[in-house]
Amino acid sequence: MGDMSNSDFYAKNQRNEENHAAGFGCSLMELRSLMELRGTEATVKLQEDYGGVEGLCKRLKTSPTEGLAGAQPDLDKRKELYGANLIPPKKPKTFLQLVWEALQDVTLIILELAALISLGLSFYHPPGDKGGGESCGVAAGGVEDEGEADAGWIEGAAILLSVVCVVLVTAFNDWSKEKQFRGLQSRIEQEQKFQVVRGSQVIQLPVADIVVGDIAQIKYGDLLPADGVLIQGNDLKIDESSLTGESDHVRKAADKDPMLLSGTHVMEGSGRMVVTAVGVNSQTGIIFTLLGAGPEEEEKKEKKVKKQDGAAAMEMQPLKSAEGGESDEKEKKKVSVPKKEKSVLQGKLTKLAVQIGKAGLVMSAITVIILVLYFAIDNFVLQKLPWMTECTPIYIQYFVKFFIIGVTVLVVAVPEGLPLAVTISLAYSVKKMMKDNNLVRHLDACETMGNATAICSDKTGTLTTNRMTAVQCYIGDMHYKEIPDPGALPPKALDLLVHSISINSAYTTKILPPDKEGGLPKQVGNKTECGLLGLVLDLKRDYQPIRNQIPEEKLYKVYTFNSVRKSMSTVVKLPDGNFRMYSKGASEIVLKKCSHILNEVGEPRLFRPRDKDEMVKKVIEPMACDGLRTICVGYRDFPGDPEPAWDDENSILNDLTAICVVGIEDPVRPEVPDAIIRCQRAGITVRMVTGDNINTARAIAIKCGIIHPGEDFLCIDGKEFNRRIRNEKGEVEQERIDKVWPKLRVLARSSPTDKHTLVKGIIDSTMVDQRQVVAVTGDGTNDGPALKKADVGFAMGIAGTDVAKEASDIILTDDNFSSIVKAVMWGRNVYDSISKFLQFQLTVNVVAVIVAFTGACITQDSPLKAVQMLWVNLIMDTFASLALATEPPTESLLKRKPYGRNKPLISSTMTKNILGHGVYQLIIIFTLLFVGEQIFDIDSGRNAPLHAPPSEHYTIIFNTFVMMQLFNEINARKIHGERNVFDGIFRNPIFCSIVFGTFAMQIVIVQFGGKPFSCQPLDLEKWMWCVFLGLGELVWGQVIATIPNSRLRFLRRAGQLTQKDECQEEDVNEENEEIDHAERELRRGQILWFRGLNRIQTQIEVVNTFKSGTSFQGAGALRRQSSTTSQTQDVTNVSSPSHVSLSNALSSPTSTTAATAPPTTGQC
Repeated sequence: MGDMSNSDFYAKNQRNEENHAAGFGCSLMELRSLMELRGTEATVKLQEDYGGVEGLCKRLKTSPTEGLAGAQPDLDKRKELYGANLIPPKKPKTFLQLVWEALQDVTLIILELAALISLGLSFYHPPGDKGGGESCGVAAGGVEDEGEADAGWIEGAAILLSVVCVVLVTAFNDWSKEKQFRGLQSRIEQEQKFQVVRGSQVIQLPVADIVVGDIAQIKYGDLLPADGVLIQGNDLKIDESSLTGESDHVRKAADKDPMLLSGTHVMEGSGRMVVTAVGVNSQTGIIFTLLGAGPEEEEKKEKKVKKQDGAAAMEMQPLKSAEGGESDEKEKKKVSVPKKEKSVLQGKLTKLAVQIGKAGLVMSAITVIILVLYFAIDNFVLQKLPWMTECTPIYIQYFVKFFIIGVTVLVVAVPEGLPLAVTISLAYSVKKMMKDNNLVRHLDACETMGNATAICSDKTGTLTTNRMTAVQCYIGDMHYKEIPDPGALPPKALDLLVHSISINSAYTTKILPPDKEGGLPKQVGNKTECGLLGLVLDLKRDYQPIRNQIPEEKLYKVYTFNSVRKSMSTVVKLPDGNFRMYSKGASEIVLKKCSHILNEVGEPRLFRPRDKDEMVKKVIEPMACDGLRTICVGYRDFPGDPEPAWDDENSILNDLTAICVVGIEDPVRPEVPDAIIRCQRAGITVRMVTGDNINTARAIAIKCGIIHPGEDFLCIDGKEFNRRIRNEKGEVEQERIDKVWPKLRVLARSSPTDKHTLVKGIIDSTMVDQRQVVAVTGDGTNDGPALKKADVGFAMGIAGTDVAKEASDIILTDDNFSSIVKAVMWGRNVYDSISKFLQFQLTVNVVAVIVAFTGACITQDSPLKAVQMLWVNLIMDTFASLALATEPPTESLLKRKPYGRNKPLISSTMTKNILGHGVYQLIIIFTLLFVGEQIFDIDSGRNAPLHAPPSEHYTIIFNTFVMMQLFNEINARKIHGERNVFDGIFRNPIFCSIVFGTFAMQIVIVQFGGKPFSCQPLDLEKWMWCVFLGLGELVWGQVIATIPNSRLRFLRRAGQLTQKDECQEEDVNEENEEIDHAERELRRGQILWFRGLNRIQTQIEVVNTFKSGTSFQGAGALRRQSSTTSQTQDVTNVSSPSHVSLSNALSSPTSTTAATAPPTTGQC
């Protein structure tokens, strides 16, 4: 790039020789430099150097119409010369790196320090004779007598060992999570296919298999997988903002600007291109390769890149990635700025963890202070002992012991298992959701879904089967309720109809024979067009011969379908030199443009406004009321001389002659009505947002059960919706939306802008006390803004365009509405699993902290030793999070209303359980501590000297404590006050194995743990007592369940998100954001690039991502794009001129997944 030095030039020439020798007419470097040109420059260069696109195809040994032959040796040779279409991924973190990250935990560092000090001091023997120690008071009491002084190192070593255990478990968790994540990513990659012509056949090829010289077919909604030159295009518009930051769509034509770049989106039209650069040699890849450069070269190259394609470097994205693409603002936000609004659960958890942490810190500080004071007063004040230098090490040993006890209290108080539990629960759910056809792209979406209160669903394909069949038609002044016999129709009209449908539809749309005998024919491509082609076949005609006669390159002009036109038209040149345009589209739109209609003999007659009204009443409305989608087919003839002004769309698409109106049925999926009933029972409102006619929409909504006749609901179309929500100036007003949305059930003939406005209106509404959590489904490119704005965006895996998938959080692999209900179930299950874990963990925390604290204050020694505490921590944290987080969901989850944002994480029932079980455990433990030696007739373990051997007394306390936790773990399985805690326990093998495993480990620790675990082996009778006291937990649980919550008004609920918190957080983020923009501008070149080159490969701080509640999807590609223009690009270009530009509407501060644009108008 830039000017070549001599050596470069020499290398290039040599390279040329090799390449030309290899038999292709252009070298890699020539193609690379060709792709750097734009517009007329590129066209001129192509013409002069290559003889146009045809010449280029010749040199690349490919045919513009038939593609490559597809022979394996040829393909391998191309891969070898021009590279493969993938960008090599970044290496995953090694296990050691993950261990190092796990070691950064503050509590662990404190423990390590304490252990090291303890170790150091245990090896230090004070000078002087054996007897000298006596004068140091209690400090030395009993140390020497036991002859155990040399065993002092064990405690320190044991703490270090347990720290190692915790670290290894955490690191292993991260490592397996990263591995799973990569597996998921590669699965997504394999699923992205692209249409390529090979050996005259159109085939779907995995993106990685595309080679230079392939002829790719591109269409609306595609994400281009490689660089190429356009051979032929119809009305092609590309969104190149991901490369250039320009938000306007670029028109591409073979004779004006034929250059197509990887990573850009096709926003309109269709065409064919010859692939000229793949993988690291494509424009996207070149920029990626630059990123690998060192910082000095970096800056030089950075400037060149900027010169060359604007903010290209800001926004590249791997070619192979099927998702997480470049304009995914959501991600960008996640990486660069603190996220706008955490997912519901994350917000509550963060708050709770902070509350608990503070309490623990205070408790541990008090513990240490009391211990030190007690010791000092006892020795130096009451016994009036002088501080002797030779006793210093012994005193220090005591202080270290106190410090260790304090740290232990803190360790037990801080629930570091929380992030782990959340991670395990989410990762487990995500894995299971794959089986339920939900491909989760952002981890937190799974949990947000459990709080959903509204679902705005598309109709076609989600609620219906997306198998269109024509069932009624109106042709030749007759309304046929079923498809007529072709003999009954006027031949002229029939001929026009067949031609119109065959030519005026994407040639990629086909009807193929069924896969298995007796099945339905396979529909490929646009389903509505498939329905029309099916009509041609039903009329005993065939569309293929007509298409062969007029191949795609002979089509004179194509006006492709888009959400503004709502129709598609194709112009062909007739043999006599005149033109004929065929048109099809939504019936009320196309009929408005018709001035004639074919009569019973197939001749055009006048079609007056009153005929139109009659037609609507007599034909279109009855069809629509049967739930049919109505499509009108028409044509218009133009003289060949003078040639019409094709760009003047309004005058061209007018004055048509209607041929017929077809009623196409898209039957409701059989499982949908039941799924919708389940949603409504679960307190979720389902709304249907569709581009269809209002009557069709209403009929389908009744079939689905979204509306029931006689209810008070609204079914309105886009026009009426806009009239109701906009003021005189045409601005959307929240108060007006608030009057509409609560009753709205069906929004018909809606534009993408309407969908976005509705979603935003519901999310921003303050009229209900709970903020609404909205899920949206979408499949088209134009659904992007609504999918991004929603709390959870579902994209269709089959019918969805790449752009929709990029904007979504979850991809429905089977496009089925009932999979959304499964997502709700899993989401609620995640929430409940974490509540179960909290209920269990907090009980342990409360008890352990109080025991350690009071024990230390009264007996100067915690009854539970540091190592024992760490073992308890391991059970509580790691194992319990595994056991409770993997509970499978049950149908009963769908029988309650959503929790909502403001409901506290720890409900009053849970507080009752925590306190209730806490009281039981404390009573048992304190009884054992103070009168245990009399009950069991053993030596008291209290006031033991510094290095005394473990006592049976304290072993019983430790053992009973663990037994109570084990049985309380079973209690924790239910959090809504259910009585049967064993319900469904065998459906969760992980839970059973963990409970039994912990029990077995406990036996080993008590019987053989000895000095490191401060345990003395117990006999069978004492074991029976420990287990019996533990079993008491289950009985006590039933007692607690009997107490009604209403009696316990005083219970405080924790982890509640108030409106205030959310607002403050947002203000802070807005300030951060401004600084961040400036900083990113300055340093993006180095830091951002080095931090992550590639979204799939990025896995920075797996656990931290969870802690900060961002998505677990790699986000490297998105770390850039700082310009506001490109952030709003996805939106502004979708809104049609008559609507207010969406960029401001998008930037409200409270979008959940992440605001799409930087807040220009954000206020709390």
